[in-house]
Amino acid sequence: MKIDDQMNEKAILEELAARFKQTRIDSSITRKELADISMVSVATIARFESGGDIGLKNLIKLLGAMKMESSLDELIPDPFDRPSYHIESTVIRKRARKRKPSRDWKWGDEK
Repeated sequence: MKIDDQMNEKAILEELAARFKQTRIDSSITRKELADISMVSVATIARFESGGDIGLKNLIKLLGAMKMESSLDELIPDPFDRPSYHIESTVIRKRARKRKPSRDWKWGDEK
């Protein structure tokens, strides 16, 4: 199933858990072996694979043990790795602000 903006948090967590579990099984790694490699308890792994919340640090440990750290880079892409950031005149924004609409703009039939 594709994760999209129509899914609620629980459905997304369940989908991620199912994908992780299937990846672990396809890699022929038992929960006990994964627990030994990742330093995350077997109970935490079981909770995650059944759709429970395990916390971000434990997720990072599990992805690292499965050699899936690069998946995190796709989760939140690096904003500095865009072509627009390589233009020398680009100023790096420090905070978010609402943009004020231009008052000079007019419809084509307005003069």
